[in-house]
Amino acid sequence: MSPRADVILQNGPIWCGREEGVAEAIAIWQGRVLAVGRQSEIAPLIGPKTRVIDLNGRLATPGLNDSHLHLVSLGFMMSWVDATPAAAPSLDALLSGIRTRAAKTRPGEWILARGYDQTKLDVKRHPYRTELDEAAPDNPVMLVRACGHISICNSRALELAGINENSSAPPGGLIEQRNGSLTGLLAENARGPVWAVIPSPTEDDLVAAIERGGRYLLSYGITSCMDAAVGQRGGFAEIAAYHRAKREGRLPVRTWLTLLGDPDRTIVPQCYEAGLISGTGDDMLMIGAVKYFLDGSAGGRTAWMSKPYLGEDQTTGIKILTDDELNELVMDAHVKGYQLACHAIGDAAIEQLITAYERALAAIPDPDRRHRIEHSGFSTPEQHRRMLKAGIYPCPQQVFIYDFGDAYVSVLGEERGLSSYPFRTWFDLGLKPATGSDAPVCDPNPFPNFYSMLTRKTWKGTVMDAHERVTIEEALQAFTEFGAFSQKLENTKGRLVEGQLADVSVFSRNLLTATPEDILDNTYCDLTIRGGAIVYDRLGVT
Repeated sequence: MSPRADVILQNGPIWCGREEGVAEAIAIWQGRVLAVGRQSEIAPLIGPKTRVIDLNGRLATPGLNDSHLHLVSLGFMMSWVDATPAAAPSLDALLSGIRTRAAKTRPGEWILARGYDQTKLDVKRHPYRTELDEAAPDNPVMLVRACGHISICNSRALELAGINENSSAPPGGLIEQRNGSLTGLLAENARGPVWAVIPSPTEDDLVAAIERGGRYLLSYGITSCMDAAVGQRGGFAEIAAYHRAKREGRLPVRTWLTLLGDPDRTIVPQCYEAGLISGTGDDMLMIGAVKYFLDGSAGGRTAWMSKPYLGEDQTTGIKILTDDELNELVMDAHVKGYQLACHAIGDAAIEQLITAYERALAAIPDPDRRHRIEHSGFSTPEQHRRMLKAGIYPCPQQVFIYDFGDAYVSVLGEERGLSSYPFRTWFDLGLKPATGSDAPVCDPNPFPNFYSMLTRKTWKGTVMDAHERVTIEEALQAFTEFGAFSQKLENTKGRLVEGQLADVSVFSRNLLTATPEDILDNTYCDLTIRGGAIVYDRLGVT
């Protein structure tokens, strides 16, 4: 006799997976899917203690998996000054936000802000050091661009970091000067001295950030995520914070940890010595991959391209690691058994990374290691061929098209900008692209992500190569099954089939039939279920 279900969802379409299609009801038992099928087939599993949830026509899907974000940073930055275009569309509004925070902050304490995009500001440029000085004369200020690869610092912050007009930029970094004076702009590795003088978070701070960011994800139907640079804020202590959050029931989402491996701040040796290699952990918390940064962002003109950006400076971006450095780092992690998930946006950086991966896989073959290229925004047809042959997978963030597509065109021109993040191409080639938000680079809200996959439209309405559109079923597959695949967990989660984890998202409308515009502007996550338990209820009536 079959066990009685703990929970049953019925009376609404249940999208179980792209191959599985739509069911009428689903039964959950002991945190996993017990059965799916017609409502009449599932009804016998209802017992006296079964909780029956009426979908009332709403769509249920597998819990979303944001395959690339920064959970710790998201949690911290939710308390920073909001400098996003929505909150600060003009330079005056941005500076006003910093000025308001300074009025509430003790002299000498840091003011941190994030989210501006110079291409969306009314002045069409980065803020200047002197403007931040005026807004907060008694506090060190660091304003981080949306991409996270560029910071604008005021004079007090630069002074604390020991950066002046005589400072030399480190390899893979930029300290901008104009007319012999610091503008305050620091890019990539040049930001290290500033981070070094910002007070380090305590374990309590880290756990609180994990919990805060994770609860925010649950409100969007995101039940799983990848933290894309563990160690970036708290070093090896972030590992302890994650485990404490899990022990105390304060880890809201299933989290796959990507270990920061950059030479000047790596936590990989400590993790390896502790036996924390890829696959270590359980369904809630698992060691995933090792990450190196190869370049920056396209909108910030620091992604490493084979041809120059538009403009007189003829820059091709920033190459963070030499070929020899990257080859050695990738080989070391590969030999130790780690999956790799490295940041490469520009085509030159992607080329460097594929070459390093191919070299490691030739030395120690592993046809299912699934090394990843995070972002992979400007990959080429020849690079796709090599990725297929080697078993290398792109992990893009399609919401970048919505948020930053116009910036790509402005800095690279239409030919390169419009064809970026070629999602349809990756799908058709069988490269199983996952998707995510890179939060806090973009908000983890999945609806702009869906919209950009379906329409290839930017926030301004620019169509970024309509040939790269996908269907809503394909978009859902990228956000669920392919996200699990990218973590080698496709047999554990990502579909609503018997035996898989009972992670379910219930949306306010049927995404399968809704217009892209309604998905973008008029859709909410109503209910989030993780392991059979309701962990978010927007309406509070379930």
